[in-house]
Amino acid sequence: MEMFVPMILMVVIFYFLLIRPQQKKAKEHTKMVDALKSGASVVTRGGVIGTVQSVKDTTVTVRSLESKFEVEKHAIERVTSDKSNLTTDNK
Repeated sequence: MEMFVPMILMVVIFYFLLIRPQQKKAKEHTKMVDALKSGASVVTRGGVIGTVQSVKDTTVTVRSLESKFEVEKHAIERVTSDKSNLTTDNK
């Protein structure tokens, strides 16, 4: 019985330090992806910064400067509010 107490304690510690925060982060990411709308400035997991052009069931069309491409919704890392990275200076 004495061996099981430390084992159970370790499982509880792992749950609160590793598993629960990861579940919370995944839930927040899903909520953010579901709230995507056209015109939002986003960063993909590959590091591409762009603006959402359209949102479909499982994909998002993103425009980055002169390129337009379609990515899976889960590939959107975050929504940004700063659009200064998207402008180009035509001199």
